[in-house]
Amino acid sequence: MRKYGVLTLFMLAFILQTKGQNYAAAERTSLYIPLLKNKNIAIVANVASTVNGINIVDTLLGCGLQIRKIFSPEHGFRQYAEAGQSLKNFTDSLTGLPVVSLYGKKKKPDSLDMKGVDIIVFDLQDAGVRFFTYISTLTFVMESCAENHVPLIVLDRANPNIFYIDGPMMDSAHQSFVGLHPVPVVYGMTIGEYAMMVNGEKWLKDGLVCDLKVIPLENYTHQTRMTKLAGPPSPNLPNLNAVYLYPSLCFFEGTSVSVGRGTDYPFEVFGHPAMKGFSFSFTPLPKKGFALNPPLNGQTCLGLDLRQFYNAHPKLLGRINLLWMFMAYRDMGSIPEFFNDYFDKLAGNGILRKQIIEGNSEMDIRKSWKPGLDAFKKIRIKYLMYPES
Repeated sequence: MRKYGVLTLFMLAFILQTKGQNYAAAERTSLYIPLLKNKNIAIVANVASTVNGINIVDTLLGCGLQIRKIFSPEHGFRQYAEAGQSLKNFTDSLTGLPVVSLYGKKKKPDSLDMKGVDIIVFDLQDAGVRFFTYISTLTFVMESCAENHVPLIVLDRANPNIFYIDGPMMDSAHQSFVGLHPVPVVYGMTIGEYAMMVNGEKWLKDGLVCDLKVIPLENYTHQTRMTKLAGPPSPNLPNLNAVYLYPSLCFFEGTSVSVGRGTDYPFEVFGHPAMKGFSFSFTPLPKKGFALNPPLNGQTCLGLDLRQFYNAHPKLLGRINLLWMFMAYRDMGSIPEFFNDYFDKLAGNGILRKQIIEGNSEMDIRKSWKPGLDAFKKIRIKYLMYPES
C-alpha cells in the first residue's frame, strides 16, 4: 500500500475547517471525519468524488483514516470506462487498496465484501435522472448495509437537474438496473434525499431499512443552478449542457438513432444516416474510454446540433423535450425497427412507445404523466432536506 506521510498541522487544519460549497458535502469534512475515526472504512467513489480537487479516497487516507476497500460503480473508479462496459475487480495502483466492481459480475456487495467493514461512505455525482445507474448502485449498497448491519454515510452532492420533475413513471413490470423504483424520469432530488426516500418508503428488499446518515450540502436549494461539475458524472456526460439534454436524448438509446457517442459532443446531438433535410452531420468513431464501438460506427449521421439550444431557448430548460423524438421517428418514415426493447426500460413502461407510434401529441402524452407525477410529489416532499426555492 502506498505510504501517506503525516499531513502538516496546517494542511490538516485546512481540510477539517473547509466550508462546504453548494456542490458537495464531501467538502464539509468536519461533519463526517469524526464519524470515521478508528473505523474500517469502505468507500463508493469514482473520478468525480473529490475534496478540493483531490479524490476522496486519497483525502481520507491523508487524514490517517483506515480505508480498507473501494467499491466502484458503472464507469469505474479513477478512470472512466464506457457505458455498459462490464468491469472487473482490481488493485488501485496509487493506494494498493482492493477495488470491488459493482458493475461487473455483481451489482451489490456480498457478505464477503462486507466482512471486516465497519462503515461505508458513498460519494457519487448523480445526474438526477432515473435511468442514470448511480441511484441503483446506491440502492444495492443500502440493501447490503442493511443485511450486514453496516452503517452508511451518504455525502450529498448537488443534482444538476434538481429544479424540475418530469417524465413517465416507472412501472414495476419494467423494473431493471436503469429503473428500480416508482419514480419519474426526472425526480428533483439530491442523491442524499433519494437515499432517505428509498429507506422511508421501504423500497429495499423485504422492507429492510439501512442505518443511514446523510451529510447535507450547505446553502443549497432546489432552485440552485450548478455552474460547473466537480467532474463529469460519466464519460459521455462531459459538461452541464449534456447533463441538461440527457433526460430527453437518452430515450434515443432505445432507438436506432445516435446521440453522438463516439464524437466530441455525446448527448449534445442526435442523428441517423436515414434522416433527411438536415445540414448538420457527424460521424461516430471509436474513442477509448468513451465508446469503443459506438452505434452507427463510421456512418455519417444527419440530425440536430443542440450545443447552443438552451442558450437560444432558455425557457425550454427544465422539461423533457419529446419533439425531438417525434421529429426523428417521422423523418425516418416511422419504420418498425426504429425502436428496440431497451426503449421500454428507459421509459419505465410500455406506454410511451405506443403513444409515439400512434401519433399522440406531446400535450396528450404529458397529460397521461400528470397523475403519476402528482402522486410522486406527495411522496417526495416527505424527504426533502433543502428549500424548494
